[in-house]
Amino acid sequence: MKTIVITGCSTGFGFQAAQVFANRGDQVFATMRNVDGKNSEPAAKLREASPNITVVELDVLSDASVEAASAVILEKGGAPDVVINNAGQMYVGLAEAFTADELTRQLDINVVGIHRVNRGLLPAMRKAGQGLIINVSSIAGRFGAPFFSVYHASKWAVEGYSLGMRRELATSGVDVVVVEPGPFSTELFGQSPSPKDDEGRADSYPEVVAQTFEGMGKAFEGMFMDPEVPTDPIDVVNTFVALVDGEAGTRPFRSVVGVDLGVRARNDADEAHDAPFLEAMGLTDFAKLKTD
Repeated sequence: MKTIVITGCSTGFGFQAAQVFANRGDQVFATMRNVDGKNSEPAAKLREASPNITVVELDVLSDASVEAASAVILEKGGAPDVVINNAGQMYVGLAEAFTADELTRQLDINVVGIHRVNRGLLPAMRKAGQGLIINVSSIAGRFGAPFFSVYHASKWAVEGYSLGMRRELATSGVDVVVVEPGPFSTELFGQSPSPKDDEGRADSYPEVVAQTFEGMGKAFEGMFMDPEVPTDPIDVVNTFVALVDGEAGTRPFRSVVGVDLGVRARNDADEAHDAPFLEAMGLTDFAKLKTD
């Protein structure tokens, strides 16, 4: 039995992952915000699904909330074996139309939120000398496309943050990996905030921009309705399971799931440069996870 902490369990990957891990006998701390309010229904469903699931209030945007949740988790479960940083949101629209505050919130949710959770749980994991952190990134963290600039910024940041932290924690025995889902039929798309754009900046762009934006939305809808396209969230959950069950020191840093848009090839090319880079910097001690 492993102790597994998962953020963003009210919907999507997190909701399914909590049940899959619990059903196989793991102790799961399923975290989400608004447990007694907006998310009371999914919280109740998870509690009913398995006695191995403990629902914990955690808002990744709040230092105090994460600290309180971490205290509960550490008291009841001890140092986690696995932390899955799944909570996130996808802002969609023209980059210029987003205010600085809107951009900051996107980064706070997707990047700083992960950092808050890691800070809350890493001391215990390092003391235990083992563990796995899975940060949910995206194929959007490996390329750039119009209308996703703000989201790209957050997921590229997750990639760099995770790779650097993987090196920093190698000598402590704590592994860090990322999972890069393609488009999946979860609530992420249906709940994507757009810029308020009170100044009407988007209206000053060429007409083809608005037409293309509308066309992309329809293309995603068609993708989710096509049974031949791999968009079932369980594929991502199965990737979590495979990483958790993987032998320490052998797990890949990046795992692409679903439609990849060429990202797998890019990852393969980058991986070939990682080891020579660390060697050139004299950082070979940070290249391999300590497993004893």
